[in-house]
Amino acid sequence: MENVQQRPIILASTSPRRKELIASLHLAFEVIPSHADEDTPLEWTPEQTVQELAMRKALAVFRDLDGRGSDAVIVGSDTIVVLDGEILGKPVDEQDAERMLTKLQGRTHRVFTGIACIDAGNGQSVVNYRQTDVTMKELSEATIRGYVQTGEPMDKAGSYAIQGIGASLVDRIEGCYFNVVGLSLPLLSDMLDGFGIHVLPRA
Repeated sequence: MENVQQRPIILASTSPRRKELIASLHLAFEVIPSHADEDTPLEWTPEQTVQELAMRKALAVFRDLDGRGSDAVIVGSDTIVVLDGEILGKPVDEQDAERMLTKLQGRTHRVFTGIACIDAGNGQSVVNYRQTDVTMKELSEATIRGYVQTGEPMDKAGSYAIQGIGASLVDRIEGCYFNVVGLSLPLLSDMLDGFGIHVLPRA
């Protein structure tokens, strides 16, 4: 049952994974796609990158609202996969996906997700991030090729989906699982508390 008496949430994302995750909290929300510029300087740290991009996405929706939906809280989020200081984005084609997975196999990489929340009424904002370490199994070329041919990696940062068939590629994780999917629900619920939106009653 949705918690309709609370302030509405606007998710500034078209990601079906983030939509499913936020829906699991049973909070009233709507999706408004963000068309923010996602270019960032190469010298930025992963922490800077995900927090800045999450804020840009939320701000783009905030500006488009132009005073409408003033009771809402806008949530922006961004996820990146980092190995040896290199950010691995979404693959451009199957060959690129195989290249990324070959790099990741048998090794530990880091997933960073930034979350930004903006009060649509007064512009008050907070931003934070979570980091999760993911260790991949050692994978054969045939396994990597077979996974890529499922099509699942094609719109995923790092070319895998931990919540899908890609779970079979992962040996272990250290940190928040939801962070790897694309939205740390423990972090988000803590941030929403500050805007008067409570997933569960507070003591």
